[in-house]
Amino acid sequence: MPYRPFPLPHRETAEKRRGRRAIAGVGVLLASVTALSSLGTLGAAPAAAATSSGRGDVPAGSLAPVQPPGKARLTAAVLDMDSTGREPTVYGDDTPYDTASIVKVDILAAVLLQAQDAGRPLTAQERAQAEAMIQRSDNASANALWRRIGQGPGLEAANKRLGLTSTKGGPGPRWGLTRTTASDQIRLLRAVFGTSPASHAGSTTLNEASRSYIRRLMTRIVADQAWGVSAAADSGWALKNGWLQRNTTGLWDVNSVGQVMVGGHRYLVAVLSDGDTSMKDGISLVERAARTAVSSASSR
Repeated sequence: MPYRPFPLPHRETAEKRRGRRAIAGVGVLLASVTALSSLGTLGAAPAAAATSSGRGDVPAGSLAPVQPPGKARLTAAVLDMDSTGREPTVYGDDTPYDTASIVKVDILAAVLLQAQDAGRPLTAQERAQAEAMIQRSDNASANALWRRIGQGPGLEAANKRLGLTSTKGGPGPRWGLTRTTASDQIRLLRAVFGTSPASHAGSTTLNEASRSYIRRLMTRIVADQAWGVSAAADSGWALKNGWLQRNTTGLWDVNSVGQVMVGGHRYLVAVLSDGDTSMKDGISLVERAARTAVSSASSR
């Protein structure tokens, strides 16, 4: 079944359109320090132009990375699935971040690959756990499926098949401390949202039934978790968010990954951040970064 993202409510769409108009033509990520200072997480000025993973310098007039003060960091990556480009544009340093709950998409991909290898569908229990894990971000279900795939080593084995190169599974039972990069998250999203021919059981890739299943769950996120990259969409989205407050610092990891529809184009978007002073500030920063990155990509 082809991917058909659920439409956004009219109120949300209007807000997003206003947001895009406000940043239309802007050539730097979160271009005005004055406009952005309301987030409470930015320094005195945006950093110099970013580099694009695999593409050298970002062209003049494109986005530059946000560099919040203190220990806060943010990296955004975007790929237009309906253009000829094959590599995402990455804004900020493409270095590893803790995944928090965005790893749940990766866990489900690994579960589905293992089921394909065995030539079987998911069991009723696995499906119930998968749906709770993605739609409600249920941690008990993630714990069970993490054990099923063989924890970190099992995740890494699946990721090798899916083309990820910079993701390290969390230690022992701690799936939320998996480390990943924005570009690797785009690779995972391409494995889910790509349109390559369906593969057979035992292939290195997810088959169409598996991809469709993940996509469907990512469009049915519960309402109070439907934030993040969806802020960039004008007609539909599919996403998974992650958030984690670190015990040692009290600071937050806030991440969002998914596909958004803008102007009839499909964009894969990954925004990763850490060192946020609060979850609210992290969400605001991630959403504005997603809007601006997609706006820049759509204007090219």
